[in-house]
Amino acid sequence: MQLKMWVLTGAAVALWLTPLVTLDKRIGWHKSMQGLSLCGAVACAIGGGNIARKLADEAEIETLKLRAVKADVEDEIATKVYVSRTQRQQEAEAILASPGEDIEEVRERLEALYEPESKEVEVALATTTDASLELAKALYEEVKEAMEAGKAKTWIIENILKMKGRKFAEGKVKLQDLLSQFEGK
Repeated sequence: MQLKMWVLTGAAVALWLTPLVTLDKRIGWHKSMQGLSLCGAVACAIGGGNIARKLADEAEIETLKLRAVKADVEDEIATKVYVSRTQRQQEAEAILASPGEDIEEVRERLEALYEPESKEVEVALATTTDASLELAKALYEEVKEAMEAGKAKTWIIENILKMKGRKFAEGKVKLQDLLSQFEGK
């Protein structure tokens, strides 16, 4: 599109200058050729201008799309940070509100909560309760039945794990974890 604009602009300039430079003024049809050439130059200039305006409008639309996507990403990040901060605050309040505990014990639990690299947190995250294990087993059985029925992983993620749209990537990871957890046994 941009090439077409430049070609039309160049043609307009060439048609504008051609009668002035190449045609002999003694020839009788010089004025008619000059008029035709100038009309062609105006038509090419108008065509090039229309294409330039269309390109400018498209560039403006693309800029607006880019800004909208960027704002959406920033909003999503801000939301995740807010949710994480609120959850940590609630956990800290729950720990501090529990009666009859030693202050040192509470401090250690808070430190473990805010230091994900600590061994205690890794052990706490690695162990699962019986209820969550039973839920995971039931989910694995449902996934296994769907795979045996020939369903695609995309269908399993969207319909069994209920993770569509923005959560699809998280669903892929969850499916892989579920398969590796139970197929390894």
